[in-house]
Amino acid sequence: MTRRLALPFFLLVTVGGGALLGLVVDTGSWFQGLAKPVFNPPDWVFAPVWGTLYILIGIAGWRVWRVSETRLQRLWWRQLTLNFAWPPIFFAAHLLAGGLVVILALLAAIIAFMAASWRHERVSALLFVPYLAWVAYASLLNGAIWWLN
Repeated sequence: MTRRLALPFFLLVTVGGGALLGLVVDTGSWFQGLAKPVFNPPDWVFAPVWGTLYILIGIAGWRVWRVSETRLQRLWWRQLTLNFAWPPIFFAAHLLAGGLVVILALLAAIIAFMAASWRHERVSALLFVPYLAWVAYASLLNGAIWWLN
């Protein structure tokens, strides 16, 4: 991949992949019918938050690709795989506990990526700070929805 096409590629993978999941995985009436905690945000919050996070995730992936750190690249792809696995498990398969397991693994993968990239690609680690905060919150939300239902 050329340097010129790398950033658009990473943004396409993250933003495009997230958008595609949003279109394909239907939350539907099943999710609306679940009991939710008082700290559940309104539905309109999710798209702009995830859109912004996917841009940051894509930039971090591009930066890691540029420094050719194989371990960081593996960690970056691992977190993205877990990220993309969660919606079908939680929303499509209706597996609240399974979703909780996946999102906690995602949280661990984000922390692992941040820790590993801190020394070699600190900007990428910092780009993941909002992602870490949101996924920690989403993990709490997933856990609360599982508990209430």
